[in-house]
Amino acid sequence: MFRSIQKGKAHLLIALCCLLGVSMGGTLVQAEDGAAASYNYSFWGDTVASPAAYQATTLLSGPGLGVGPFKDPSDLHVTPDKQIYVLDSGNNRIVILDEQFNPVTTIDSFDRGGQADTFQSPQGLFVTEQKHVLIADTGHNRVVHLDQDFKLVKIVEAPESELLQDTFLFQPVRVVMDKAQRIYVMATGVFDGFIEFNADGAFTSFIGANRVYIDPVEYFWKRLSTRAQRSQMVMFTPTEFTNLDIDDEGFIYATNGDLWGDNIKKLNAQGNDILRRTGYFNPQGDVRYTNENGPSRLVDIDVADSEMYSVLDSKRGRVFTYSGDGHFMYVFGGIGNQLGEFNTPAAIERVGDDILVLDKALGEITVFQTTEYGRTLNEAVRSYYRGEEEKAFQLFNQTINMNANLEFAYAGIGKSLLRQGDYEEAMKYFKRSMDQRNYSKAFLLFRKQVMREHFATIMTVIVVLAACALLVRKYRRTMVRKRGVSIE
Repeated sequence: MFRSIQKGKAHLLIALCCLLGVSMGGTLVQAEDGAAASYNYSFWGDTVASPAAYQATTLLSGPGLGVGPFKDPSDLHVTPDKQIYVLDSGNNRIVILDEQFNPVTTIDSFDRGGQADTFQSPQGLFVTEQKHVLIADTGHNRVVHLDQDFKLVKIVEAPESELLQDTFLFQPVRVVMDKAQRIYVMATGVFDGFIEFNADGAFTSFIGANRVYIDPVEYFWKRLSTRAQRSQMVMFTPTEFTNLDIDDEGFIYATNGDLWGDNIKKLNAQGNDILRRTGYFNPQGDVRYTNENGPSRLVDIDVADSEMYSVLDSKRGRVFTYSGDGHFMYVFGGIGNQLGEFNTPAAIERVGDDILVLDKALGEITVFQTTEYGRTLNEAVRSYYRGEEEKAFQLFNQTINMNANLEFAYAGIGKSLLRQGDYEEAMKYFKRSMDQRNYSKAFLLFRKQVMREHFATIMTVIVVLAACALLVRKYRRTMVRKRGVSIE
């Protein structure tokens, strides 16, 4: 309890320092120098060293692939059979590669009513399990839906809604489709959330709008200002989303530019945020930073299996990966000129356990592959997610042997032991990981287990003690009578 209060006070102090514009002290080099170092955050918010979970192995470019230079590529998508779709925005085309990065085909036009139609500065791409292709054709103010043979299915154009101004210009920049063929579009200048279209391409609603954050300092000055001065101040409006992805169950994972609230969300069908945040800190990218450089700016998110997800920070070029419970697993990448660093990172995707990072300015794709540490940690999280307690226990132990600073791995071992019914041992690991909630749960279960296992003994002791108490009382009364003293 004392440590919890201390942590709460520390968070309050940090928030006040940010509000007053004071630079946060003690920022470590890993958070600011752009190096591709790997690290974790401890329970107390300290940056601690960590083995590399991923390492860059290959750099792909258009000429090297035999498809000509990429020009301002903006998006990637990988299908279940590991085909890689690259949205080459500046060249108005989609380049498809196989798992070995060999060119398969290129989509630069489609037939529309007997005439060839093309794309204009497309910014977003999504491919369904049936290999239907959806393109956010930004320059033409539309979403193009092609089937697996790249034939036109439909064109989705500007929505009609009273919530939109008459001057609204539909500029889709990202798009996804769920299994019910509902289309969700992220468009420039839309603060009401994602635009939802039904399977026929008709507008239905907005979902997932970000909450409006009111800066208390700005609000205070607005209260003291004249009407003319207030008109020149920043309006309190919701932040825009920066990207989205959708998992197999139809949940939308999204990133936004919110500097104060939650910049990663998991939205259900009603647009409610259901992302689990049980880690030491909410998923947000870098936790420690200076006011000069500010927090992470997340521009893409990729959802993997077992509810793991990775986000891309364009400000420092880093990829952060979290478990489904919100625990920070590992980080890699950086801004620079070496292999594994980027100029303008724009998109991330997974091919199996490999991670691809697209550099928009350089027109290159960097391939990252797991190290032994990364593979072990990934499989430990997967095993726990699948309910394989013994395997998760072994893998988390292997992970700790490689990285004793990974405190949440101790919680993973504790959870595995909890599922196996070893509550006393689980308590030790939860204490090590500072997981107070699960420690309390394990303690209650351990107490019930002890009571159940020793119920007969405990009841016997209670009965014997009660009998002894009665005998003692009876004996005392008898002695009093013998002495001739009346008992009231």
